[in-house]
Amino acid sequence: MTGTTPASQPANNTPSSNPVLRRALVLGGVVALAIAVVGGLIGWIVDGGVGLISALIGTALAVIFMGVTAATILLANRFSGSDLFVGAFFGIVLGGWLLKFIVFLVVVIVLKDQSWINPVVLFLSLIAGVIGSLIVDVMVMLKSRMPYVSDVVLPNQSSDAPAAENKSDNN
Repeated sequence: MTGTTPASQPANNTPSSNPVLRRALVLGGVVALAIAVVGGLIGWIVDGGVGLISALIGTALAVIFMGVTAATILLANRFSGSDLFVGAFFGIVLGGWLLKFIVFLVVVIVLKDQSWINPVVLFLSLIAGVIGSLIVDVMVMLKSRMPYVSDVVLPNQSSDAPAAENKSDNN
């Protein structure tokens, strides 16, 4: 036996990805607000009230689609440290994706032939929201400074100190 004991699990099992996901949600909300204002203004200029409503609906759909993934991951991370974490995580995230798909289909079917919708303004604001959320996700991930492997405690490492400070005394 080498004399080393496995490190105990840290008291706080919150994954280190949570602040990144929260930042993505906040910045996504800011981008969605900007798209709602600019898209609503352009929609109003193009088609009056119909264009405004279409831009706001397209932006709302983009916000729902953008936020559901990050929100479901944050919700699933609450099960971190439990024996059911993997199943709960994938079940919650997959359920969120299925919910987005169903909501999208229902909205498209309901709004397909409505006279109070400008389909071009709706489509363009939805596309702007999707592109804006992709840009936010990329920028947040690039600035996150997360290691490739996080939330790992090695057997010869205590849970309170960084790996560089915990050198093994077996030399």
